[in-house]
Amino acid sequence: MASQTVITVQSQFSAAQQPGEWQTGLLDCCSDCGICLCGIFCFSCLTCQVAADMNECCLCGSSVAMRTLYRTRYNIPGSILRDFCSIWWCGPCALCQLKRDINRRRAMGIFW
Repeated sequence: MASQTVITVQSQFSAAQQPGEWQTGLLDCCSDCGICLCGIFCFSCLTCQVAADMNECCLCGSSVAMRTLYRTRYNIPGSILRDFCSIWWCGPCALCQLKRDINRRRAMGIFW
């Protein structure tokens, strides 16, 4: 009769997600003038583009919840309060930053 090996402990694999960062700064509007112009002159269009990129409702594109969802998805440090302040005081800049980040991650093949 052949001996059988019984496994009593299974090794664990844990891949800790590395802290991420925004691909561009909040005020880096000149890094993509097309997005900047869209954010200034057609804010609602850019809102819908961001929402569509994230498979969300068009009305959610410029919300604190959307920015927080994106930030946590890519492990970008921050807080809900910081997201709120970015949207409240610099709404077009915050939305443009989000769209630039989506475009850059898509170009790198790491947007999901």
